Amino acid sequence: MFTRFSNYIKETRQELYKVNWPTRAQAIQSTLIVIFVSIGVALFLGAFDYLFAALLRQIVF
Repeated sequence: MFTRFSNYIKETRQELYKVNWPTRAQAIQSTLIVIFVSIGVALFLGAFDYLFAALLRQIVF
């Protein structure tokens, strides 16, 4: 069992060396894109939620 675990760790490390890691600038740029898209989607959904709630209030009351 220890041998299988040891082989797993060795193979995992070998695969991690093959990964093409992004540069710091690429990671920052991608993170900022995700943050701004998330904020945009939140604003979009929030606006629709507000409009539907206002419409429902008009219909019900």
